[in-house]
Amino acid sequence: MRRLLQYGGFAAGVVLILFGVVAIAMGANGRSTVRDSLRQEQIVGSPDMTPAAIAAEAKAAGLKNVALPTCSVAGVSVATGAEARCFASYMRIHALEASGGQTYSQMGRFASADGKGTSDVAKATKGPGGQPLDNPARNVWISETALGTALNVSYMADQLALFGVVVGIALLLSGIGFIVLAAFGMLRIAAAVVKPAASPAAPATVVPA
Repeated sequence: MRRLLQYGGFAAGVVLILFGVVAIAMGANGRSTVRDSLRQEQIVGSPDMTPAAIAAEAKAAGLKNVALPTCSVAGVSVATGAEARCFASYMRIHALEASGGQTYSQMGRFASADGKGTSDVAKATKGPGGQPLDNPARNVWISETALGTALNVSYMADQLALFGVVVGIALLLSGIGFIVLAAFGMLRIAAAVVKPAASPAAPATVVPA
């Protein structure tokens, strides 16, 4: 029974090592795919994508109670998940600047003469056919949000791939540990089998007086 458990330990170790290698390979391939996809888009951070520059812009735009980015991608070619997430955080500030600090749900549906937008059809700017025109700030927000979401998904995919690599390393180490323990147990049994029995004590020799 003990021998069967030891062979089972070897088998479990081999399986864990195989799973670990596959997980590491898949994780590395996933990170490579994310980075290759980002490079193809040729995204480069604008000069204002630094904490100091964006803080000055936000103040000039009158933005309040807005979380500003603390990372920097100014002049950086976005090629990693972290850089993509940083770029997306600056895009949100740009969208807020264009909308006057309002989110999509806070903006009016239609364009208005004062440029602030309105949801009242009677106050909306009309097109040639008499239909109210869409609020352009809302369209800007939709575009910025869609692109920012795509960049954040790239960050998530990059982190998931990294997690796969970490799990693969853990499985690999666990498999090696199983094999080492099983081999150590077999060596102990083998040593106990071949160990010679203790020699009987020699009888005491009686010296005549």
